[in-house]
Amino acid sequence: MFNSANELEFLEETTAEISQLSSLALSGDPACSENSSAGSPEKTGYPDSVYILAANIFQGTRLEKSPEKALIKYGNEPLPSSTESEDESFQRLSYELAFSALKYQDILETILIDSCIFPSTTIPDHLNSLIIVMLYDFQDRKFQARLLSGNEESIAEVLEVENLLNSFKTKLAAALARCRIKHDALSIYHILPETVRNQELRASTLPLYAWINTCKISPEEVYYTLKKNGYNKVKSVLHIDNKVFAVDQHCYDVLIFPSHLKSDLLNIDLFKDYKLIFQDKSRSLAVHSVKALLNMDDDILMVNTGSWYTVAHMSVLTNNNTSKIFVCGVQSQAKDPDLKNLFTKMGCKNIEILHETFMKLELKDHRLQKVKVILLLPRCSGLGVSNPVEFILNEHEDTDLLKDFSQGGPSEDKLHVLAQQQYEQLAHAMKFTRAQAIVYCTCSVYPEENEAVVKKALEFQDHEIKVQPYRLSPPVLPLCSLKEIHLSTDKFFRMEPSEITNGCFISVLTRERDPSETVSVKDVLARAAAKGLLEGIELGKSSKREKKKKKQKMSLPKSSIADNSGIQMKIAEFLSRETNHYFNYIKSQFILTVLSIAFQELVMVIISGSIDFFSSWQQKLILNQNPVVLNSVT
Repeated sequence: MFNSANELEFLEETTAEISQLSSLALSGDPACSENSSAGSPEKTGYPDSVYILAANIFQGTRLEKSPEKALIKYGNEPLPSSTESEDESFQRLSYELAFSALKYQDILETILIDSCIFPSTTIPDHLNSLIIVMLYDFQDRKFQARLLSGNEESIAEVLEVENLLNSFKTKLAAALARCRIKHDALSIYHILPETVRNQELRASTLPLYAWINTCKISPEEVYYTLKKNGYNKVKSVLHIDNKVFAVDQHCYDVLIFPSHLKSDLLNIDLFKDYKLIFQDKSRSLAVHSVKALLNMDDDILMVNTGSWYTVAHMSVLTNNNTSKIFVCGVQSQAKDPDLKNLFTKMGCKNIEILHETFMKLELKDHRLQKVKVILLLPRCSGLGVSNPVEFILNEHEDTDLLKDFSQGGPSEDKLHVLAQQQYEQLAHAMKFTRAQAIVYCTCSVYPEENEAVVKKALEFQDHEIKVQPYRLSPPVLPLCSLKEIHLSTDKFFRMEPSEITNGCFISVLTRERDPSETVSVKDVLARAAAKGLLEGIELGKSSKREKKKKKQKMSLPKSSIADNSGIQMKIAEFLSRETNHYFNYIKSQFILTVLSIAFQELVMVIISGSIDFFSSWQQKLILNQNPVVLNSVT
């Protein structure tokens, strides 16, 4: 602790050197450190309209205090704002400023009281939110004057608050110094809770993730274009300042870039033309998990998708199938033209929008009779996310999350409410009798929203329904390495928040297979194709007339025998991997059935010597496959 003499000496030095207040900045703040690095411009303030919107966001999300503890009274009416005409960068600046003010709300209120701005001034209560956000920016600029652009239109309320803060500049600086002394902190950043500081540190290093829209461009073309623009492919982008990118280890169509390159990347046509799309990795993991469970003509139901880019990514991954994607919860039909226009620009053709909320969807809805996989992305605390502003803007989440993030997490009551909503949605999804699998994904780190919800839903599922019950399935092979599968003894997929990725939780539920069912080769081939084991083999459908013509064509060249062997090797590799996860009964039945049919058909191919007959055999298996999902991963 400092004694009063030391404190007085410190305050005298602060007042005497008011023009050199670098020590009073948020020196420990990662964002501040980044901006103050060599070559970075000094902070000059924000446009008036940013302050107004930030004040309104703060007003709607600030921490409510009991009357006896409230230091400052806030009004109930928002300030006039024209946000409709502003772009995404404007929104991001406003949310970031509001979030910073929320994190330091207690400190900023204390400074305003200690500097005697309150209660000595007669400024109206409805401007106090504006005072808070502008005070945060004022001290972040080291109490230097704001630089205004010549063509910007001034807002009277902003000018009034700015003049007030400038007139109290010395007293505000002294109050900030006393606050630091009281907490024995180098900067007010170090007064924040440890969880909030760790989240900020992760956010400062978190790279950018972008998925490739293969409806419009191939990965090879993306690599070539990036190379033309000066980007080099590397194994890891962490701690690299150059123009580089890497391919994600879990999702083959996801690229990773250093975060400081975002403005440069946005100017590349790849992003302007929707060929590369920025999105959090957790959403890509979710749609890839669904893709691995699909047969060729299975439909998908997506619940609480948030960002429409998640829907588009699911559509792109199923572009070669006959699958249809249903998206529920778009309650305003006025959004339909905009959404359809966006999907058209991205090359997505198999999306159908439902205006009912998920909980109001009828189990026997005629539109959903071919839905075999449900992707559930429930609203969650999001505490696995390092950059909450990006999460809110990209996933269209509730701004109330800012309050939770600023306090290090939600209250116990709110966490209980979220967990109950998640359980109800998962339980409702399990009632769709024609569905064969559910993918449940959150961005939370709390077991109450993850494992506990899934286990409760499995425990209380309705066993009176005349379908096989759900069970947990281990991580899907395209998603995880073999090492990750062996380590995941509880069959959940988790990523902890780190400097390279946000937190993520994924659970895959599949219906138990009826032991009386036999496993057909067509289901095996469809699942093998979904896992990428039949790459290069055409799985398209053909008409009966085309099949008949193919049987009448010329004989099979000898060179194709080697191709047939390669196909059989790929199928054999797939069967070998799949059988490792079967129950004993299913394993024996699966091997006997598949090998018997495959052997008979191969003999027919060799005897007939017809390449067209072999092609028709393969297409017949895919065309006539049973739409029930092959639950081969247990």
